Amino acid sequence: MRVEWTDEFDLWLSRIEEQAEAGDEQANRQLDYIAAELQLLRELDIAPGRDDETAQLKRVRQRRRYEVWRVSHRFDEAVAIRLICWFPPDTDTVVVTVFGGDKKRIGDAFYNSVGTRADAAIDRWLRQQDENEDDESDGGGDEQDDD
Repeated sequence: MRVEWTDEFDLWLSRIEEQAEAGDEQANRQLDYIAAELQLLRELDIAPGRDDETAQLKRVRQRRRYEVWRVSHRFDEAVAIRLICWFPPDTDTVVVTVFGGDKKRIGDAFYNSVGTRADAAIDRWLRQQDENEDDESDGGGDEQDDD
């Protein structure tokens, strides 16, 4: 699978990377888990089905409009990184990482907002894809006159 992610995920990941670069050991641990979870997604051949749940990859029961999945890691008393993902229908090559978080800090409240947050993030991502397609069909939109 090819992994793509939202701007929200990118900001979250960038903050953790900055903290890790500044020597924050907790952030380094988080990055290790994030990298492993993204690798798990890359190694998928196809989008998972309802019967394909594993300890690391499960459907989110609190979803709303879109079926989303969570990727997790083995138990760690200090960190509980979760990536919330959506597999766009009719594609076998793209996984959208909608958002991530450290559930250890906010507990089960993390899942209380998953459905709403995921729907909003997926809608934004779909709009961006439509805008990118429009830009490409317009020739990029960056043309300048040579006058």
